[in-house]
Amino acid sequence: MSVSVETRRLIDTLRLEPHPEGGWYRETYRDAPDGGERGAVTQIFYLLAAGEVSAWHRVTDATEIWHHYAGAPLTLTLSPGGHDAEAHTLGGDVLTGQTPHVVVRPGWWQTAASLGAWTLCGCTVAPAFEFAGFEMAPPDWRPTPRPTAG
Repeated sequence: MSVSVETRRLIDTLRLEPHPEGGWYRETYRDAPDGGERGAVTQIFYLLAAGEVSAWHRVTDATEIWHHYAGAPLTLTLSPGGHDAEAHTLGGDVLTGQTPHVVVRPGWWQTAASLGAWTLCGCTVAPAFEFAGFEMAPPDWRPTPRPTAG
C-alpha cells in the first residue's frame, strides 16, 4: 500500500519500519536489566496510515497500553478470550468520548485502524515485549459472539 507524502515524512523522520501486524513502528525504549532476564517494560512508536490496519493479534504474556500522540483518532477493538468485542476511540478529544490511552490485558485480541489520514500512537508493554508472546490471528479470524441464554 502506498502512503501519502505527509505520512512518508513521518515514517522517515521517526525512522519507522513495517510492523508484522500492519502499520509502522520503532522501539524507543527497552528496560535491559543485568543478567539477561526479561526487562520490566518496552515502548514503541506505532503509526497507522489511512487504509492500514493492525490485524487481529494478541500479546499473551504482558499488558499493553496504547497512548495517542498525534494525528487522527484511532479505533482500537478488543476481544477478551476471542468472544464479543468492544471498540474504543483512542484520541485526544476527551470531551467527545475519545480516550488518550487504553489498557489491553494479556491474551486479549486486538485490532486497530486510523480514522483519518494517519495516527501516531505509543505502545507500552510490561513486562518487556518479546515476540515469543506475540500471536497473529488467522487472516479471516473474527471474535465470536457469546451464546445468549434462552
